[in-house]
Amino acid sequence: MFKNKVLLITGGTGSFGNTVLKRFLSTEVREIRIFSRDEKKQEDMRIAFNNPKLKFFIGDVRDYDSIYSALKGVDFVFHAAALKQVPSCEFYPMEAVRTNVIGTENVLNAAIANNVNRLVVLSTDKAVYPINSMGISKAMAEKIMIAKARSQQEGETIFCATRYGNVMASRGSVIPLFVTQMKEGKAITVTDPNMTRFLMSLEDSVDLVLYAFEHGEQGDIFVQKAPASTVADLAQAIQELFKKHVDIRTIGTRHGEKLYESLISREEMAKAFDMGRYYRIPADNRDLNYAQYFTEGETEISRQEDYTSHNTDRLNIDQIKNTLLKLDYIKDALNA
Repeated sequence: MFKNKVLLITGGTGSFGNTVLKRFLSTEVREIRIFSRDEKKQEDMRIAFNNPKLKFFIGDVRDYDSIYSALKGVDFVFHAAALKQVPSCEFYPMEAVRTNVIGTENVLNAAIANNVNRLVVLSTDKAVYPINSMGISKAMAEKIMIAKARSQQEGETIFCATRYGNVMASRGSVIPLFVTQMKEGKAITVTDPNMTRFLMSLEDSVDLVLYAFEHGEQGDIFVQKAPASTVADLAQAIQELFKKHVDIRTIGTRHGEKLYESLISREEMAKAFDMGRYYRIPADNRDLNYAQYFTEGETEISRQEDYTSHNTDRLNIDQIKNTLLKLDYIKDALNA
């Protein structure tokens, strides 16, 4: 599918972009473009991978002209650029709007203008019943994607999205924090021991995007089924893996933080398709002439539950340890 094609990743210097490169650079893809605003991270990536297929574009999704230029000749786009830290978005909500909302619209419009074949927007659990600025901005990004998808004609750019929770050992996640605190002999700080989070790897996130890329129709959102654990069990599993025990200190929830992750709302579950490993949530493509339609799904919605980290499969300590041992970060930390 990617043979002799050009792929661009917005926000490509992040954890997701690095994982994509590790998997794709050895394939027959013709070129992978990394679009981001951090020249230092681009230089680090250029040196680390040292591959002629890899091209770097300095720019910002907030600036339409820069993303428009970078998308010339591009076949496929993974749109990963976003402000992702919940507390910082709470204090600077308009910055989240500029990057996550306006920036997403810029990327979609530039893709249309450059006749990109297919684009996948990377979204988050926080877009479901959002209670914080980051989640609200990502929910709007999803809505913009769906609205653009509705206006596309046959043969034009296909837009779809993926939605997933915190990715294990990605930049800013709790696993590296817990490992560092433990190795330094400090107390592991947890916000709420009963808080639950999905356990998804970076490889899983790339698999999900590729599945959406291959199977997505206009306006679809894809979600991977994943197990979860409490934060307390995760901290305990890490200590047992490293055979080092420190105190666990509860510090309270941060600005805008949820008790659990919601990946699919009950309203979406009423129309979602179970694809085995994934759920496909089709777009609502009715127009504004609601009187022409019979309302469907009302009784079904009342029977549904949200799909959350509270009601998915809950891993025990041993299962969490087995899951963690699959991560390169944990392997490297254990061998250090």
